[in-house]
Amino acid sequence: MILETADIRIQPGRQADFDAAIVQGLQTIIAKAKGFRGWRVVKGIESPERYLLQIEWETLENHTVDFRESPAFAEWRAIVGPFFAQPPVVEHFTLVGAG
Repeated sequence: MILETADIRIQPGRQADFDAAIVQGLQTIIAKAKGFRGWRVVKGIESPERYLLQIEWETLENHTVDFRESPAFAEWRAIVGPFFAQPPVVEHFTLVGAG
């Protein structure tokens, strides 16, 4: 399992619209992607324009190749991209342990 994390900063005052848009995009586009396993999105309390998106993929390539190089990626960005204050910082992680 690969965990993709995206640190997202949106334009001030657009939280309610972004909340709806990101959930819509996750449910209708990303959830259908090859290797998709699940998602979680949280938003900041002290920094209300900051969101952390976590998506679980079967493999790194499911995200970096299968999804990012597909037409679905452009659809996803069309939904969430207009809210971005800056490009998201995206990284990938593997599990070391859990309790």
